[in-house]
Amino acid sequence: MQETVSDHRSWRLPVLLGGLILIVICSIVLLSLVPPVNKDELVHHLAVPKLYLKHGGMIEIPFMPFSYYPMNLDLLYLIPLYFGNDILPKFIHFSFALLTAWLIFRYLKKRTDRTYALFGVLFFLSIPLIVKLSITAYIDLGMIFFSTAALVFLMEWADSGFKIKFLVIAAVFCGLALGTKYNGLITLFLLTLIVPLLYVRTGVGRKAGILKPIAQGFIFLVISLLVFSPWMVRNYHWTKNPIYPLYNNWFNARAEAIPQGTPEEEEKRGGRSIFAYREVIYGERGWQIGLLPLRIFFQGKDGDPQYFDGRLNPLLLLLSFLAFFRSKQDSLSVRREKKILLAFSLLYFAFAFFSTDLRMRYIAPIIPPLTLLSVFGLKSIFSRIQDSSANAARWSMVSLGLGLVFFMSFNFQYLVSQFSLVDPFSYIGGKMTRHNYIARFNPEYGAVQYINEHLPEDAKVSLIFLGNRGYYLDRTYLYGEEILSRLIKGASAPARIMRGLKAERITHLLIHDRIFSKWLDYNFTGEEKEVLLNFFKSHTERVFHEDGFSIFSIKEANT
Repeated sequence: MQETVSDHRSWRLPVLLGGLILIVICSIVLLSLVPPVNKDELVHHLAVPKLYLKHGGMIEIPFMPFSYYPMNLDLLYLIPLYFGNDILPKFIHFSFALLTAWLIFRYLKKRTDRTYALFGVLFFLSIPLIVKLSITAYIDLGMIFFSTAALVFLMEWADSGFKIKFLVIAAVFCGLALGTKYNGLITLFLLTLIVPLLYVRTGVGRKAGILKPIAQGFIFLVISLLVFSPWMVRNYHWTKNPIYPLYNNWFNARAEAIPQGTPEEEEKRGGRSIFAYREVIYGERGWQIGLLPLRIFFQGKDGDPQYFDGRLNPLLLLLSFLAFFRSKQDSLSVRREKKILLAFSLLYFAFAFFSTDLRMRYIAPIIPPLTLLSVFGLKSIFSRIQDSSANAARWSMVSLGLGLVFFMSFNFQYLVSQFSLVDPFSYIGGKMTRHNYIARFNPEYGAVQYINEHLPEDAKVSLIFLGNRGYYLDRTYLYGEEILSRLIKGASAPARIMRGLKAERITHLLIHDRIFSKWLDYNFTGEEKEVLLNFFKSHTERVFHEDGFSIFSIKEANT
């Protein structure tokens, strides 16, 4: 993979890699040209900006705990949504994957060569999790870019002899990561520690004593928090907690911040650690739980929380280990940077792993550092092959090439599979209307259309087990499970439930029938269910029923 091997062949591999990168980018563009149907788009990242537009500004939305999260990327989505375009936010999100790819190319080209840098770009953009995120209007790619930029510019700061401008740039990017997702708090903590360590482990910093390294870390911390501060000020104004809903006031973790499962899962979880939880819910043994840090590279599966709800590539692990092989041949700065990349990846994973359920998106900021280490590992292998005899080098190159093709084929197989799952050509080609496409992925969409077309403008709909997907609703709505549960538990007669719903100004209930029925059986006594049944008989009228979803009009809601 080295350009100097043969001048007349030096262009072939870069052109091949560039062509494959173009194929990946074009594929992602095609996969993105469909209406948003993924859960977090419809619950959060498009739904909240739509509510801001409806109310003419940023408002507090108490029934949505996640509306208190920082929203740097979500605010960008306001622009296309204002003009009625909800596909363009996907491209805004994807642009941050391209920006991260540019950082990878820029970093690797300086330390290796153009061919290795192009491989790094191809590898990163084609990783299944990155592909999946690139075709959605989520925020994780923004978090990945800002965290990577902060880390890269910190290394640039050390490389430049500690020029203050690079420290400031890194801090600004760290603050932007904080303003994109609360996971940025992990980035802030780790990088604030890395700053003084970087400073003292170089020739200049070793002579500076202890105060100057600490001061550098303090400067980084303050600038990062200043960039993040608008979100802290907003939340403090609304809730007296600058990082709501992560903590109640300052120290006590809030239940709302903990991912919720089914009633059965929550009962079994019972406050247990992630280890006990995986043992009870998934039946995993101790050795399986102990191997989780390795399993994430081999066992990922979209939509399955047991298998981390996302896929990586085993090369991220295998090549990263090899990055430190023959590392004495590297310059002092590259050896230092490899250690920083590894330390950031390991510590970030540890924080994410021990603080929440293990999902790929929660550890996504480690993907670019591992990609950089993977390219260093590939370079180390190639350097070892070059030092072999001619015959051994030939067979080693064939083995290396076949291995790379084998592992990279996982990425391209995943990319191809997305065309079957997303089916963009049916929509792009006009075989399927926008409404039909959305309904194909969201079975409640027929009920949502009925609400938009038949309910009065001042209607207020309580969503009962809709998975909180409210983006396509054009009427005021709120999440109703908690309200209804409280009313049922405290009700001695149907009129009590009626009064509670009237107090919330609720005019209609949109219910997922099957889940609602299971929820009632699991959580309430026979007497409580009888009161609820009488409430539905005497105070509601079912005005819609289709595909397992019902809409009930509350007869006396406006009296």
